Amino acid sequence: MDFFNKLRGEFIDIIEWTDDSRDTMVYRFERYNNEIKMGAKLIVRESQVAVFINKGKLADIFEPGDYTLATDNLPILSTLQGWKYGFNSPFKAEVYFVNTRRFTDLKWGTKNPITLRDPEFGPVRIRAFGTYAIRISNVANFIREIVGTDGHFTTDEITNQLRNLIVSRFTDLIGEAKIPVLDMAANYDELGEFITKKIHDDFVAYGIDITKMLVENISLPPAVEEILDKRTSMGIIGNLHQYTQFQTANAIEKAAETEGGLAGGGMGMGMGFAMANQMGQSMQQSQPPQNQQQQNSPNTSAPVPPPLPQEKPYYVAVNGQQQGPMPISQLQGLVNNGVMTRDSLVWCEGMSNWTKASEVGALSSLFAATPPPLPPQ
Repeated sequence: MDFFNKLRGEFIDIIEWTDDSRDTMVYRFERYNNEIKMGAKLIVRESQVAVFINKGKLADIFEPGDYTLATDNLPILSTLQGWKYGFNSPFKAEVYFVNTRRFTDLKWGTKNPITLRDPEFGPVRIRAFGTYAIRISNVANFIREIVGTDGHFTTDEITNQLRNLIVSRFTDLIGEAKIPVLDMAANYDELGEFITKKIHDDFVAYGIDITKMLVENISLPPAVEEILDKRTSMGIIGNLHQYTQFQTANAIEKAAETEGGLAGGGMGMGMGFAMANQMGQSMQQSQPPQNQQQQNSPNTSAPVPPPLPQEKPYYVAVNGQQQGPMPISQLQGLVNNGVMTRDSLVWCEGMSNWTKASEVGALSSLFAATPPPLPPQ
C-alpha cells in the first residue's frame, strides 16, 4: 500500500484548493511525502495566494493564476535546493494556500465592565460589543508570526487575540474621550473609525489589515438602566400632581365598577372614602390661593383687597436706539449705571411724544440721589 501511495504521490500534477468554508484562513495542500512532480500545474484562484516552504523556510509566493512548475518560476526554491542546471525529478516542498478574502462579522466585546467617570451620573460601569472585518495583507508575516506549521488555520484561532487588542484600545480611547454615557450612542461611527486607526499598526504586525470596525452597543448595568428608565418615565409623566389626580380618578372609577361598588362592604367603603379624600385634597391643592380661601370659609364676607397696581412700562432712547419696555424698577438700574440720565428721552402709553426723563413726574424719584449736570462756566 505504501508503494502505491508513493507512486501516486509522485505523479500528482495538479495543485489547487477549493474552499467551501467561511472561516479557513490558511490550508496546507496534503500529498504523500510532500513530493511534487516537476512540470505540475499550480492553480491559484482569486482571493488566494500559494506559498512554497522548503525545510521550514518560506520560499516562492504565487499570486492568482495558472502556473506550470519549473525551475524558472521557482527561483527561491531552486536556490535553496541547489538546482543549478535544471531539474526534472519530483521535489519536496510544502504548499500553503492563504485565503486573502475579507473575513467579516467577527465579534468583539468587553469581558468585564469598564469603569468610567461620567459628568452626569458619576462613576459608572459600561459594557460594549460590536463586529469587525479583517483580511490578510502580508502573507509572509502572517505565516511567520501566526500560522507556523498549522495545516488548517481558521479565524477561531486568532480572534481571541484580536479581540483583546480591540478591547484594550477601546478602553483606553473611551477613558480619554470623556464622552457622557447618554451621548455615546451619537458617536458610534466616530468611535469605530478612531479605533480602526488606532489598532491598525497592531494588526499589521501580524500581517493582517482591519478593514472595518463597528461599535454596535454600549450599555449600562441592568440596575442602572432600571433607574434610568424610571427617570425617563418621570420626564414623560410631566406634572406629577396632575398625574396623581388622574390615577386617583381612575382608581375610583374601577372601584365603583366592582361588585357592590365603593360601599360594598366595610373595607370597600373605607377604601372609597380614602380615595375620595385623597382626590379632594389633590383638587384642593390645585386651586389658586384665593379660591381655596373662599372654599375654606364660604360663609365669611371678609373684604377682598383689589389687585396691586402694576408699574407702567417705559421705553428709553439709549445711543439713538429704542430699548424697553421696562418697569420703573428696571429703569433705576440704568440710572445707577449711568446709562440713563435726566436728559434721556422716554415714552410710555398715554404720552403724545418722547419727553426728557426729568420732565416726567412719575420718574422724578429715579434722580432723587443724582445731582443735576453742572451749569456751563
